Amino acid sequence: MSAPSIEAWLADTQGWIERELEGRLRRTQGVPPVLAEAMEYAVLGGGKRFRAALVRLVARWHGSSDADCAAAACAVEMIHAYSLVHDDLPCMDDDDWRRGRPSCHVKFGEANALLAGDALLTKAFEVLAESETARNAAAVVALARAAGDAGMVGGQVLDLGLSGHSARRGDVERMHALKTGALIAVSAELGAIVAGAGAGVRAEAIEWGRSLGRCFQAVDDLLDVTADKAALGKTPGKDAAQDKPTLVAVLGLEATRLYAEEEAERARQLARRWGGPFEPTGLQMVDFLLHRRS
Repeated sequence: MSAPSIEAWLADTQGWIERELEGRLRRTQGVPPVLAEAMEYAVLGGGKRFRAALVRLVARWHGSSDADCAAAACAVEMIHAYSLVHDDLPCMDDDDWRRGRPSCHVKFGEANALLAGDALLTKAFEVLAESETARNAAAVVALARAAGDAGMVGGQVLDLGLSGHSARRGDVERMHALKTGALIAVSAELGAIVAGAGAGVRAEAIEWGRSLGRCFQAVDDLLDVTADKAALGKTPGKDAAQDKPTLVAVLGLEATRLYAEEEAERARQLARRWGGPFEPTGLQMVDFLLHRRS
């Protein structure tokens, strides 16, 4: 069996996860129309579906199927979408653009956007908990930890506290590890969980995801400085304008590029441990993150 290219893998995953998300969002009865529309707008508004692809890739790498990992992949994407809706609110990052179109609160109003994010968060755990796999309890615990007070939400709080202050490298790295890295790491972990992998492989999946997360965030910080609005799909330059804690702010452009490359190499080394037919796709995933332009 030969591994697909990363371009083919991502394109196929986008089609697959869109169908899975649509099915789960549109089968619920009794949802107020404006809420249902806002949730769909937030979730089905495009995106690279990198986190879902990571769940799927690790699961398939370790012998699982798309059917087994679909619920976990959908749950991760719903939580990611909710976090973006809340990030864009005026009380947070205050951004009117997301994925090349008006942010959810611009389209539906702040209150409806806030509630749509709340609904997506709870919907994610409904989707994951009702899946038929016997491993769903472990998956629920892992995702809750990554998304909650000691994960993504905690990282957002650190981000707010560091904004407008002179942050140190360690402060920024910790904030990134929680705000961005935790959800990426758990995406890889969920793939291992649904595949029934042992504790050793699960730990390796977490570490691989953490390296990918550090690379992803470093590139994100670079793109906020170097990309334009058309390529980025959101307002560039806001980190500096709002005095946000970023790697570029504490390290500079060149050192941040080196940081991203070092994390990419660490991720490659971890991927090579698994070997097998999916190793080339895993290695290409690393390069995709390192060289992305949006």
